[in-house]
Amino acid sequence: MNGKIQKVEAEIEKVKAKITAQQARLRELEQQKTELENTEIVGMVRGLDVSPEELATLIQAIRSGKAGGSPVALSAEKEDLEDEE
Repeated sequence: MNGKIQKVEAEIEKVKAKITAQQARLRELEQQKTELENTEIVGMVRGLDVSPEELATLIQAIRSGKAGGSPVALSAEKEDLEDEE
């Protein structure tokens, strides 16, 4: 086989190996980002100081477009829930 062709083929293999390594690194970084985002979200949720039931209600309200987003409204809802119990 022609020496130039062999050189090009060798270069192709090197580039393919680099691409594979970079794709693996990309997956690692994406996983790391997801873990950091999840940690941040958990911290925010815990900072709300609401029960799991209240959190579920709040998420359902957000999804249905009924959430006012007001901390005062959330406090009032929390008090209403406590009064019902």
